[in-house]
Amino acid sequence: MNALPMNALPLNHPAHDRLTAFFWREDALRSRSVSGRLLAGNLAVPAPPARVRADWEREIRTRLCLEPGDVEQMPLPRTRARWPELSLCEEAMRDWTRTLGLGEVLADSDMALMACRGARYHHDGEQYGGAAFCNLFLCEDKGLDVHFPGTGDRIALTPGAAMIFDTCQPHAVIPRDATGFDEADFVSGPDRTLLFLSWELPIEDARVARALGIEFDVDPAAASRLDEEQLRADGARVGVDPASGQWVRTG
Repeated sequence: MNALPMNALPLNHPAHDRLTAFFWREDALRSRSVSGRLLAGNLAVPAPPARVRADWEREIRTRLCLEPGDVEQMPLPRTRARWPELSLCEEAMRDWTRTLGLGEVLADSDMALMACRGARYHHDGEQYGGAAFCNLFLCEDKGLDVHFPGTGDRIALTPGAAMIFDTCQPHAVIPRDATGFDEADFVSGPDRTLLFLSWELPIEDARVARALGIEFDVDPAAASRLDEEQLRADGARVGVDPASGQWVRTG
């Protein structure tokens, strides 16, 4: 495992409680809090048939060439054509999100099919700060968890695992018995590639903000002088160490 950088912040550092996200709203930045809430469930979904799994494997092997830690988009229209029961997965997610008070927000959001071979610790607030991620995992249990080091949450990535979380909350996909991300865990041995459906839910939607407990315009002065999406804590820009999930100062 890589050593921690000198500017790493401990996991119990108050930066976790004082994070501020800055995201684009039209042509100006807006500030908001970062949610520590994880909405999770396990849904009954059909298993992808062998012909679809074989098509995924060919795509990953010949075009994506996934390396350890990579997360890439897959061709969704081809999967739709070969697996009509995919609509049942979408229906299960719509039903689940309605029970969370989110109404039809999922139906109004674009869906993508994603593949990952594990995932390094990262946050997505510098690209998707105006969104929450909503994911549904489709593959069999391969002994992997999604880990949120800032909150301590771990979710086993079994078939039908569903979750909604703040894009700014650090996360990784790591082996169930691991405490951090290590490329060696994905270089050889059993296949640890996962497929999942993903939606970007608008964080400014009142239902999404309420479900995650998001507060807006928490630092309008800083938002007015910044020029790109970012996360800040105690006045400094922060990122995530990819091996440990620790916060690090980046500016």
